[in-house]
Amino acid sequence: MTWTERRARCLAGRLAIWAALPLACLLLVAQPGTAEARKYPKIFGSVELPSKNLKKFPKWLDMVGRWKNGQPCESDTCTVKGWQGLVDKLKGMDRLSQIKEVNSLLNSKKYIIDMKNWGLEDYWATPYQFLKKNGDCEDYAIAKFMVLKAIGVPIEDMRIVALQDLNLGVGHAVLVVYDGDNPLLLDNQIKSVVPANTVKHYQPVYSINENGWWLHRK
Repeated sequence: MTWTERRARCLAGRLAIWAALPLACLLLVAQPGTAEARKYPKIFGSVELPSKNLKKFPKWLDMVGRWKNGQPCESDTCTVKGWQGLVDKLKGMDRLSQIKEVNSLLNSKKYIIDMKNWGLEDYWATPYQFLKKNGDCEDYAIAKFMVLKAIGVPIEDMRIVALQDLNLGVGHAVLVVYDGDNPLLLDNQIKSVVPANTVKHYQPVYSINENGWWLHRK
């Protein structure tokens, strides 16, 4: 089975969930009080509707809870080895250099589907788990998010984006970091950091961080 076939098999169920999400959540994002002061530039040509209600995303909340509440670990599923060295290496660099270095270092990890790693179709690993056992697309994005957060990049400048890869016909997840008004794409499928809006075959479904989430519409 090729890498693309393995990835398609892993993400087929996730794609169905993401595709159905906008219909299920339109009323949620339309609730009063979801407006935000900051105006974000469009990503992948989409219009976005913000919400602070993260209850629709139990896998994200579970991962954040394990990351915040868990102690540094050394086990067969989790390790802190390399974490502090990675954080220390990035400190003192300018923002753009930090973003590029994080993308490069974590993209060197091996892609492994959740079923092989965890015996589950879709599991959102913490960065410590990713360092120990590698992972799939959202695990790369989560690890990059948390490393950049640890070195001082504001949460509001970052989002994990769940999207559809129109070329491959599968679901995918990436990290977008806003460098001023320029959304940058950190993607385990692309070697270099590139402006997000130069990639035309990605259709975002939703994006999320620890402060809220955004529904994306064409």
